[in-house]
Amino acid sequence: MQSSTAPIGRLGIDSRKLAIWLFLASEIMFFTGLIGSYIVLRFANLEVWPVPSTVLNIPLTGINTFILICSSATLVLGLASVQKGYKEGLQVGMFLTVLLGSIFLAIQMHEYHLLVEEGFTISSSIFGSCFFTLTGFHGAHVFAGVIWLIVILIKSLRGKYTPEDFAGVELVGLYWHFVDLVWIILFTILYLV
Repeated sequence: MQSSTAPIGRLGIDSRKLAIWLFLASEIMFFTGLIGSYIVLRFANLEVWPVPSTVLNIPLTGINTFILICSSATLVLGLASVQKGYKEGLQVGMFLTVLLGSIFLAIQMHEYHLLVEEGFTISSSIFGSCFFTLTGFHGAHVFAGVIWLIVILIKSLRGKYTPEDFAGVELVGLYWHFVDLVWIILFTILYLV
């Protein structure tokens, strides 16, 4: 369903959607560069690379990954609600997404605290540098997403979104799902492989 107030460009595409897709393309390149660097460094240092389960708390991060995936589901439910004219469903969906995103960040900060206490830091090893760089940049993106979601939540509480105009929810959803997908990739390569 297209928003009736969408600014349509000459290509017949909502310019806001085009802008977010172009932004996400640049983010894909950014994370591809970071992940590619990690892969090159890891395979160039196999003899000194630790087994992730000896350093990282995989069960805790597995739970955290599940929390982030659930936050994408609550956002989808919020978007579906506003498309059907159920404003309270949108508000609940946005609130739960903000809550779950914030819990994800809190658990990540707790993990950082535990790792630093054990002497695993950004300067302790090449693995530490890669780990904190990749998860830190991702965490910054989650933080930005939570702020954006709070703005959408506030607007939804003010009645901004309707079945005819919900583009703001859709745009934050594109960004949030991207952040979720990046985390699944990071979790896999940093924690499991």
